[in-house]
Amino acid sequence: MSRKEDYRLLNFKIFNRLTIPQLVAGGSVFFVICDNFAFFRNVVHTYPVSLDYLAQLSSIPVLLFIVIMLILNIVCSRYTIKPILIILLLISSLAAYFMDTYNIFIGTHMLQNILETNADESLELLSPKLLFYFFFLGALPAYFVSKVELIRQPIKKAIMLKIKIVGISLLCMAVILFAFSRFYTSFFREHTPIRYYTNPTYYIYSAGKYIHESLTEQITTITPLGRDAVNANYNPITNTALITNIPLAKPELIILVVGEAARADHFSLNGYHRETNPLLKQTDVFSFSNVSSCGTTTAISVPCMFSNLGRDGYTDKKAKSSENLLDVLSYAGVNVLWRDNNSDSKGVALRVDYEEFKEPETNPECDEIECRDVGMLNGLQRYIDARKKEDILIVLHQMGNHGPAYYKRYPKSFEKFIPVCRTNELGDCTQDEIVNAYDNAILYTDYFLSKVIELLKHNSEQFQTGMVYFGDHGESLGENGIYLHGVPYAIAPKAQTHIPAIFWFGENFKVDREKLKQQIDNNYSQDNLFHTILGIMGIKTAVYNRELDILNEY
Repeated sequence: MSRKEDYRLLNFKIFNRLTIPQLVAGGSVFFVICDNFAFFRNVVHTYPVSLDYLAQLSSIPVLLFIVIMLILNIVCSRYTIKPILIILLLISSLAAYFMDTYNIFIGTHMLQNILETNADESLELLSPKLLFYFFFLGALPAYFVSKVELIRQPIKKAIMLKIKIVGISLLCMAVILFAFSRFYTSFFREHTPIRYYTNPTYYIYSAGKYIHESLTEQITTITPLGRDAVNANYNPITNTALITNIPLAKPELIILVVGEAARADHFSLNGYHRETNPLLKQTDVFSFSNVSSCGTTTAISVPCMFSNLGRDGYTDKKAKSSENLLDVLSYAGVNVLWRDNNSDSKGVALRVDYEEFKEPETNPECDEIECRDVGMLNGLQRYIDARKKEDILIVLHQMGNHGPAYYKRYPKSFEKFIPVCRTNELGDCTQDEIVNAYDNAILYTDYFLSKVIELLKHNSEQFQTGMVYFGDHGESLGENGIYLHGVPYAIAPKAQTHIPAIFWFGENFKVDREKLKQQIDNNYSQDNLFHTILGIMGIKTAVYNRELDILNEY
């Protein structure tokens, strides 16, 4: 063996024989340099790079390195360091991709949304760029970690070294924070969202919080809700009026459409400069222009809008441990059916009839891309005909504008606005292309809602008919570099919380249309949905709050 080859072999062996602190330090450097582009991008966006901030900005990666190294030194031992580092490298590569590409961060609500996303939606996020991140920032360094030979140290020496490293790390953190106390006071108080982008520290914190809440909030019983509910004007069992001297009214047929990732400001009914609602415009609908969502993810907004908790009182545990609007309606004798072309009902429809329309076996309106929302109307007439003398509420949960592949959300015939972004890599498209694809999906929702109204009109002889459409949350389309949704509500842009809400009523439905038109610009929220539906269906119950019923005057 030549001297040169011997030298290379020696270097390779030295590089592959590391102590635990050396491996932790190396891993920490890798995380800071390779997985925190989004974090540093947001830092620079907030603090201009100048001589005035040079020292402070230079201290941020040092402080992040110390924090990561401190955490790893505390939790890692000889037997756990490799598995922990490998898992963190793999997860951090994916987190880096989503933060770099969509400018989103991984908080508890985002984790819940990820865990409740079905396989089809997850596969839609796959892209060459994601695989690139996963391989070069995840799999490759993880492979290196797996091959490293750890240098054995006596237990006493290893413990003392760990204590020394922890102590020095804490001291260095204190020095940096004290030296730049004014800067970091502003950084932590005034610019809290920036630290949400730190990788892997923030998603580790979020995962710990999510696991803690999941373990400590076990649902053992379901709290009854509205079991006193009755239909004030109609008893479906005896087919008689409950209140004497009141003529027996026709039963009600209401279709409640739950939208997906729809923005109110992209509906032409609300003043959007593009004609995205040409069909609804020709119909006597009421579009409420100032409605806000309960959350910024489907996992939060959908359970919240069907609960009586309101946004301020909502928690995941409370929603899961209590009955909801659909249960109250069922107690009053209303036939409730949930049809879903999205992931699922997020626990809302567990105790009512539920049908899934994600596959061609149940949805006849499927093409080579996906199954369309309009397919949920298939067979509904048979369901309605079987219950002609009974009240009916049908919930249709749309695929709607689910991102990032907006171009898949509509058939080719609805591609009115061009050119469109034809990839889930939104960073590869111009904002105009993203908006075009998104608006085409809104155009398809306009068509879908018009078909819902058409079905209701067909049944207006037998029923009092009505349609209520509520979006679940909005969507960011690249404004300020933010895409998709899921930003914590307190700091979420209006694009993610401003949702569309559209009402339509048949001619025989008693509502003062002129007065209702005067209310369409009032401020409402998903908190109103629970009580508005009870009011529309004529349900009397102690849990009904007339003040939150949008139609309470009509």
